[in-house]
Amino acid sequence: MIKKGRNLYIADTAVIIGDVTLGDNVTIMDSAVIRGDENSIIIGDNSNVQDNATIHVNNTYGVRIGKNVSVGHNAVVHGAVVDDNVIIGMGAIILNNAHIKKGSVVAAGTVVLENFESEENSLITGIPGSVKKIDPKYGEMAYKNSLEYLKLNQQYRSGTFERIKGNGNE
Repeated sequence: MIKKGRNLYIADTAVIIGDVTLGDNVTIMDSAVIRGDENSIIIGDNSNVQDNATIHVNNTYGVRIGKNVSVGHNAVVHGAVVDDNVIIGMGAIILNNAHIKKGSVVAAGTVVLENFESEENSLITGIPGSVKKIDPKYGEMAYKNSLEYLKLNQQYRSGTFERIKGNGNE
């Protein structure tokens, strides 16, 4: 069962299946896949899932994404917990039972292995991902990024941008 908050923007090509809860002001961009087929997925208020990102679960681990979180283009979050005010960078992969704590940034291309747990306000980089630095500015950066997507959400819902579907002849 899909539970939807208020003021959502869900692109036509996004796929949302199963036990999924979307908070208020959530933005789901083109070709994102959110599959709560074997467990639950919760996405908090003001969060965004960008183009081609995948959020999935398994029988053991669901996904909980906090408020003001950006899941970057082509990122994968699988069976993990992501606290408030976090950026998951483009192409990053977060695996089962990982916990990305409040105010953190996972750098683009990082692979966070199973059972990893960050500290708050961490910069996580590398393969495998590890904490490189701790600084409260990361949480502020993540919050500001979520505000940019909240603005886009409002613009998409109001029709600010022309959208061509299919082959453009429609």
